[in-house]
Amino acid sequence: MQKNVYIFDFDGTLADSKHCSVVATQEAFKAHDLLIPDESLIEEFMGIPIETSFKKMANTELSSSMFDELLQTFRTMYKKYENELIVAFPLIPEVLQKRKQQGSLLFVVSSKKSDVLRRNLRSLHIEEFFNGVMGSDNVNNYKPHPEGILNILAENKFRPSQCIMIGDSTFDIEMAKAAGVQSCGVTWGAHSKEMLANTKPTYLIHDVKDLLHIAPHHSANLQA
Repeated sequence: MQKNVYIFDFDGTLADSKHCSVVATQEAFKAHDLLIPDESLIEEFMGIPIETSFKKMANTELSSSMFDELLQTFRTMYKKYENELIVAFPLIPEVLQKRKQQGSLLFVVSSKKSDVLRRNLRSLHIEEFFNGVMGSDNVNNYKPHPEGILNILAENKFRPSQCIMIGDSTFDIEMAKAAGVQSCGVTWGAHSKEMLANTKPTYLIHDVKDLLHIAPHHSANLQA
């Protein structure tokens, strides 16, 4: 019998990291004398790597060296604040534990680099629940490209029909559809219920406990 495979986004899905991202982004832009993006703009681009979002948020074209310095400043600021400002959403550890007890396989696909992702999972005491992680440094193409999910499928010989991608942004749902797997939008993160609904996920849930009531339909025949 095929096991259920749950692939989670991290930021805004497993953990509330919005405040940390906003503070680190604004401090990085300020340090380089750039127009400081407001919280709503930063939130709009949450879910894709900073290598992509920072270029969209900058009010001027940046040289390659300046852009690299901006990214490094952000990462320094993020690490400075992460232990203080990043918290797991209520009941997430309990839900993950229950899923593992049920024999499900759990993975994370994130726009974070894998070392930062593992560090964050460890600090939240939930790393032990996951069978593997796929960070932005493990792919050539960032979300919403499906490479992250496709890598997990290929490396573990999973069928798309046994997998479901869970995320708080439209990028996660688009990635799932492109990979041919089922999807679940969660409304406690970055993107609104309306934005997520427009992407037509397989499920759309509003409470962490609802994660215990969703499952991939193994008979699903989805087209990428």
